[in-house]
Amino acid sequence: MNETGLPLLSLLVFLPLLGAIVVILSNNARLGRLLALSFAVLELILSLWVLQLFNAADGQHFQLAEQHNWIPSLGATYMLGVDGISVLFLPMSALLTVSAVLASWNTAHLKRLHFALLLVLEGVTMGVFCALDMLLFFLFWELTLAPIFFLIGLWGIGPKRRNAAVKYTLMMLSGGVPLLFAIIILAINHAGFSGAAASQQLSFSLPVLLATPLPEALQGWVFLLLLLGFAVKAPLVPFHTWLPTAAMEGPTQLTALLTGLKLGAFGILRFALPLAPSAAVQHSWILGILGAITLIYGALIALQQSNLRRLLAYASISHVGLVIIGIASLNMQGLQGAIFQLLNFTLIASSLMLIAGFLQHRFGSTELVHLGGLAKVMPRLVSLYFLFMLASIGVPGTSGFAAELLLLIGAFTAHAGIAVAALAGAVIGAAYMLSFTRRAFFGPLKINQALNQDLRPREFLVLAVPAILVLLIGIFPNSLLKTQQLAAEAWLSHLLDPPEMKIEPVAELSATKMSQQ
Repeated sequence: MNETGLPLLSLLVFLPLLGAIVVILSNNARLGRLLALSFAVLELILSLWVLQLFNAADGQHFQLAEQHNWIPSLGATYMLGVDGISVLFLPMSALLTVSAVLASWNTAHLKRLHFALLLVLEGVTMGVFCALDMLLFFLFWELTLAPIFFLIGLWGIGPKRRNAAVKYTLMMLSGGVPLLFAIIILAINHAGFSGAAASQQLSFSLPVLLATPLPEALQGWVFLLLLLGFAVKAPLVPFHTWLPTAAMEGPTQLTALLTGLKLGAFGILRFALPLAPSAAVQHSWILGILGAITLIYGALIALQQSNLRRLLAYASISHVGLVIIGIASLNMQGLQGAIFQLLNFTLIASSLMLIAGFLQHRFGSTELVHLGGLAKVMPRLVSLYFLFMLASIGVPGTSGFAAELLLLIGAFTAHAGIAVAALAGAVIGAAYMLSFTRRAFFGPLKINQALNQDLRPREFLVLAVPAILVLLIGIFPNSLLKTQQLAAEAWLSHLLDPPEMKIEPVAELSATKMSQQ
């Protein structure tokens, strides 16, 4: 229950945007970065407050909801809310932004603009997780493009960073087209179901659209359009090429955000399957095969890499494939494992990419030819890298183990053939991570490195907090699973018993589908 009376979710969205303005208007770069860190920490505290207020016993309903008129002529509303699926992404995203700010503390140029863009990206990302109106969601979705474009183009570390920025933006804009078409089809279908003209009674409200039956003829198209739009950002093969390019050309703190915040996979989970439930169930095997192809392809390409940043990019793509397999299994184990793994990205994949950034900053390269023997002179960095690497391959005692175990159980329960591919991908994943670790951090020392090149206190703090969470969640995984359990059950129930079988009056929707505070 939200007993505070405060619009907490709106504060989560707009506090970083306010912080960006304050940072830009600050007098100097040093003050600007201190203000950026202050706003990022305040956002983290606010997101933890939201999590504390969230009632897991009612996790299947949208809580802390806010609703206001936005564009009445279109039926669009400003509607925010969180349920058991989305609420955990808020503090994880806020923590990752704090890490990104600290990791880019010594940015060389245009410091205030850099930190302001990081805050803008955080604000619109919070909007993606909280938006319950499809047009509002699409607005936040598209607004992520501008800060990422400038962060890659202006602060990238590769010679082709501007081309990488353009490539990312064009691919995301292309993915937005099918998303918008699907949203329009859903709104028009609702108007037709209400007995009104297409230009009247439009609704973009997610709870309303979830309760509105969608004809079988349209479900396939809506599912395909939503899947296509979200697959680009996930990314799934063959739409994955932007991520390795961004990893090599863009700043590593941004790449950590891109690998840690899998908005495309979240969109598939939140929108693509629930809004076209019959088509999703009918074509779940296709989704599973797509996930298996992405998993195996990403793992095999990662196995051939000699650059740590590119390897981590393909590893991230491979792990997204495993998440899609979990979603396609359409059972509790697979679904909870998929959500768990998406949360793991913000801790494990992002931390590994930040470590790659620290190495890049010190040696000017993350190529194997320039690494070797680092464990001798950088024990703190290598120890933390080793922990995150083990979590990435799902070693027991880490958060990665619980997620991968659930995903594999869910896959074996649903599709034995796809489960074998998932298991093979996990084995290949262990192979490329362990092989690269041995060659990069052990053996003879290849560079005459000074003994003071180990993690600085600020860098150690950036990695220590996620490391502690990886161990705590690995030991006590139920702390996350119980928050999402009821929402996962409701998600599955909606797919297996779609609106055609249980039509609720729209007028009663606010009472039955949302916990309006």
